[in-house]
Amino acid sequence: MKNNIKQERYDIKSNGKIITQEELAKNTGVSRQTIHAVEKGKFEPSGSLMMKIARAFKKSVEQMFELEKND
Repeated sequence: MKNNIKQERYDIKSNGKIITQEELAKNTGVSRQTIHAVEKGKFEPSGSLMMKIARAFKKSVEQMFELEKND
C-alpha cells in the first residue's frame, strides 16, 4: 500500500508547518515507530488508523492511501 504521509507532513502550503512523526503519532494515538513503519510501507495500518491519519491532514483516506497494482 502506498501513502502520502511524508509528503503531507512536509507540505507547508496545506498545513502551515512541518508535522513531525512524533506529533502525528500523538494526534493518532500510536507510537512514532508505527508512523515511521506506515510511512515507509513496512506496516499496513488498520482502517481506523488510516482514517485517523487522513483526518489529521484534513484529507480523505483515498487521498492519503492507495493500493498498489499487485495488492
